[in-house]
Amino acid sequence: MVAVQSERTDSKTSSDTNDIPEKGISPASDKEVKDQDEYENLKYPEPWKFEKWFIGGYSKGRMIKFNSPKAMYRAINLFAGVAIMFYGYDQGVMSQVNLNPHYQELMGIAPIESNSRNVAALGGIVSVYYGGTLIGALIAGSLADRMGRIKAVVFGCLWALLGAVLQASAYNITWMCFGRVISGVGVGAIDCVVPVWSAEVSSHSARGAFLAIEFFMNIGGLALAYWIEYFAYLDPNHEMAWRTPLALQIIFILVIGLGINFFPESPRWLMKMGREEEARNVLKATRDTDVEYELKGIKKVVKYELETSGANHYVAMLFPKDRYSRQLRWRVVLAVWLQIMQELVGIGVITVYAVDLFQDAGFKEQMSKLLAGFNNISYMFSVIFAVITLDRYGRRSTMVWGAVGMAVELLIAGILDKYAQIKGPNQRSFGAGVATLTFLYTATFGATWLTTPWLYPTEIFPLNVRAKGGAWSVVGWSIGNGIITMITPFLFQAISYGTLLLLFGLNIFCIPFVILLYPETAGRSLEKMDTFFEHGGSWNVFKASHNIRDEGIDDWRWTKKMNSEDHKELEAGRRLSTAVRSPEEDEKDARMSWTKRPVYTLRRKGSNAGVM
Repeated sequence: MVAVQSERTDSKTSSDTNDIPEKGISPASDKEVKDQDEYENLKYPEPWKFEKWFIGGYSKGRMIKFNSPKAMYRAINLFAGVAIMFYGYDQGVMSQVNLNPHYQELMGIAPIESNSRNVAALGGIVSVYYGGTLIGALIAGSLADRMGRIKAVVFGCLWALLGAVLQASAYNITWMCFGRVISGVGVGAIDCVVPVWSAEVSSHSARGAFLAIEFFMNIGGLALAYWIEYFAYLDPNHEMAWRTPLALQIIFILVIGLGINFFPESPRWLMKMGREEEARNVLKATRDTDVEYELKGIKKVVKYELETSGANHYVAMLFPKDRYSRQLRWRVVLAVWLQIMQELVGIGVITVYAVDLFQDAGFKEQMSKLLAGFNNISYMFSVIFAVITLDRYGRRSTMVWGAVGMAVELLIAGILDKYAQIKGPNQRSFGAGVATLTFLYTATFGATWLTTPWLYPTEIFPLNVRAKGGAWSVVGWSIGNGIITMITPFLFQAISYGTLLLLFGLNIFCIPFVILLYPETAGRSLEKMDTFFEHGGSWNVFKASHNIRDEGIDDWRWTKKMNSEDHKELEAGRRLSTAVRSPEEDEKDARMSWTKRPVYTLRRKGSNAGVM
């Protein structure tokens, strides 16, 4: 672990040891030579002996060249967006397949209404996919650390390709379930690695915007799948109406599996494998500033993490035997629980079963399908706001206020849905209210909670287990999705409008966890994240921040995002200002009237908590 203060001191030393004079060597130069010797003597891991059996991978000669780092940056962003778009397409493709009468008869699950066995089978076909994603994520997380991010993505594409073929050609429920699991393994691998890869090639100031743009395309994939199925359903040949959308997954898979081999590998993974010059070249290709300072920070972290490489496996991350492993378990719990909370706030219920929701609100089947389709388009454009919220306001504030907004919308929608199911002159008005609030809910989710649970794990895990951290994140996503998609058909049949009220309560339930447990990562480099878990000493982020402050570390306010002014303070050698009450604040409180004082105090405490 390298304290922020020592990093600042090291950055002031010369980076070229050839400039050291023969006489009168300064203490700073002595330290530099010592550090350089330590880096040269690092014992980097040997290439994995089975790596040659896996196709694809990074090649400097094959990597596409651009005239500027910005152009390369945009190309990586676009390509990662295509990969995430496939994930959205694959997740949304079953929404109307489930409603196809030919599909229901072929799978032996017709009729659906008032038949508990068929309802369970319908939910099972959807949810078994997430068992595959869980397995695929765990496998790919290990492979990505052993043989690189790019090869792990190609591995996932091969499984996804086989799964897509099996699903499109299925003739019974066993065949379809098998195809769903195989496809899930591939998609889980891709979902595990691509966010890690994209975060590791992006700069600390734009990781949120980077991922938000990708997830704009993710929801674009979900919307694309929906509208392809909608228009295919208009064809009298109902068999092709569900087989064609499933087969179109193959186009995405071929683009991803072939295209990623022409992009740069993660510079952090290259450094971990001792390929420093290649890491430097990748940074130069993706940065428009001097890369030596960032390369030095990566090198320091690699040194520390190679010394603790014994914790680089799943069992050690869950059942720690030393302090470092306990820090990893802390991160695993945060990543898994954040993904589960993302599903608890209800997005899977609204998107996968939107047609059922609108029909319950009094709309006819055709109108319900149209509303669900337009809701997906609204959902897609709402993600644009995440480009602003994530990096400008921080992860904590975005999630807290997103949950508050969604809770209010679900509460009102649930109340209106109760009356929309009662026939009468006002039924249509109540139904329109439910539809409006459903649109608002999905837009709020897209602007706040969609991207953060995927971005967060790529930021909090150290380099040597970052891919495995992404795998644990997908495990949480798989658990949450699997449970939600399995029980939702029963919820709609059993408690109807009460489903929305249940989701209201779950949104409120999630808010304290975000405020108390999750440190703010916005504005901090990936290498700085170890500071919190190394020195925090408490799961309570407020107490951990004060523990870090008491150890004399400059960057200690982990409830708030780091902005440009904070970075200037640190570069100038000053500690960040404290969040405790100052004499000036006491005097300001004393001058205020009793009516204004609570508002001021609330705003100040909210600011210190990073939510205002």
